[in-house]
Amino acid sequence: MFGFFKRDKNKIAKEGDDHTVDSMELLGEQSESTGKEVKTSLHFPPAANISQEEKYYYQFLNNELPLLLENQISLSGIEVHSEDGRVSVKAFIRNSLPKGIRFKEPVPLLLIGPNGEQLARQTFDLSTLGELPAESSVPWVFIFEDRNVRVKEIPQTDWKLAFELQKPKAPHALDLEESWEKSLADTDKEKLAQLVKTIQPPKPGEVNFMGIQSRLDDDGALHVTLLIRNGSEKNVNLEQLPLNVEDASGDIIAKGGFKFEKLEIKANTSKPWTFIFPKELVLKEDIDLSKWKAYVPQS
Repeated sequence: MFGFFKRDKNKIAKEGDDHTVDSMELLGEQSESTGKEVKTSLHFPPAANISQEEKYYYQFLNNELPLLLENQISLSGIEVHSEDGRVSVKAFIRNSLPKGIRFKEPVPLLLIGPNGEQLARQTFDLSTLGELPAESSVPWVFIFEDRNVRVKEIPQTDWKLAFELQKPKAPHALDLEESWEKSLADTDKEKLAQLVKTIQPPKPGEVNFMGIQSRLDDDGALHVTLLIRNGSEKNVNLEQLPLNVEDASGDIIAKGGFKFEKLEIKANTSKPWTFIFPKELVLKEDIDLSKWKAYVPQS
């Protein structure tokens, strides 16, 4: 994407600001650090076809760039150009690691205005860059499609091209329904919270069930308490749920369907819930609850 638009030859200074991140944050790449500062040397993409005059221009800009600390990756804005709703941003991609790096995963980038406002956002496949050499600055053009541009006018100065770093995912947590919050003793709440904290969380996007407790009451009804575990980034609302329960022998000892007015399992949380099978839904007399499981039957 280099050279998509030609520079104004009257401009001899870069117009954008810099955004610098630790390589571990962005790529999981890290080398031993001595705390030294790094002056990145200019490299051009292999397919770049530019004049000697242009090379002198980029060398001049590169010489003006601030030093980086070891193990950093930086975007240094050069110039921006708008046409037909699309915005093209020319910037140096800088690597201060003592080794070459590659962008193996798509990278979300933000174009940020002088007051911190978001002008555009788009995910870019930077694998086409190939290897970014050790301690190098490589000029590149990022083209934001019109659907990803949020403003009509793009400022020509004091803007910044920035990496959008993913926020660390919060630990999987316990979420109690209000009725449970009021009725459970603090020690029981703590035990549940500790259980949720110590067991392996569900896979991303997965919703599953984990048995906590089962018992038969004096009337012969089966009470089964489950953790409903939501591994997705969205809240899940259950309206109805069919359940089968098996005992230690592997026999199905209860079948039932449960309906809810509203049972919400918040994103990345586990919620305990007790399901009661009346005696008429219990299918076996001599039940061995030393080992059991509850699951949604296959339709």
